[in-house]
Amino acid sequence: MAWWTCTQIYLDYAQTKTRAEVRGGGHKPWIQKGRGKARHSSIRSPLWKGGGVINGPRGPKSHFFMLPTEYRAMGLRVALSVKYAQDDLHIVDSLDIPDDRPEYLQDLMDTRFWGFSCLFVDDNDIMPENISLAVDKTPQFNLMPVYGLNVYSMLKHETLVLTLAAVEKIEKKLLYQMHKTARSKKYSYATRCTISGSASNKPNEYIHVSASSNPTEQIQGVAS
Repeated sequence: MAWWTCTQIYLDYAQTKTRAEVRGGGHKPWIQKGRGKARHSSIRSPLWKGGGVINGPRGPKSHFFMLPTEYRAMGLRVALSVKYAQDDLHIVDSLDIPDDRPEYLQDLMDTRFWGFSCLFVDDNDIMPENISLAVDKTPQFNLMPVYGLNVYSMLKHETLVLTLAAVEKIEKKLLYQMHKTARSKKYSYATRCTISGSASNKPNEYIHVSASSNPTEQIQGVAS
């Protein structure tokens, strides 16, 4: 799960030049016939040293892919359980602190034995002013809204501090994913599958999923 989170921000910028992008090679190296040599049209052909590259990397390329919702929810449950078992998960009423100095926040962390690094999570992205100013000058402390909570960020920080409002939202989302009865859909516009029964006898069909609230209207078969 932590590796999957990193793929969202990783871009592969490796890029090679084709024969059209390599400098030079504008004229034919020798005439087509009469010299007993193999025919060539340009010295920048992939057959030549210093020529273009065939099927090389053409960046920037993203390696991101969407994991099923069940796996993402399971990763959050496991990470939260590990933090709780290690006594690195703490719940507070709010993130309001009386002082905006980084020294005050550092002393608070040392007094409560919350470790070297800490991730503060609130229910929205509008954080209190004092803690925002204090965290801005300390790179080992970070603020995050609850909708951005992920396994990589939790494992990166030694301590996780959640507000009560954030815990309620996390609990609501995880319980919904654990007990939902609707079948999960793949992250694509059309899922190719074989439809058997009275719906269709054709082996290859696409199922299009609409935004309708009626379950009987959400799936309609379109013959390929």
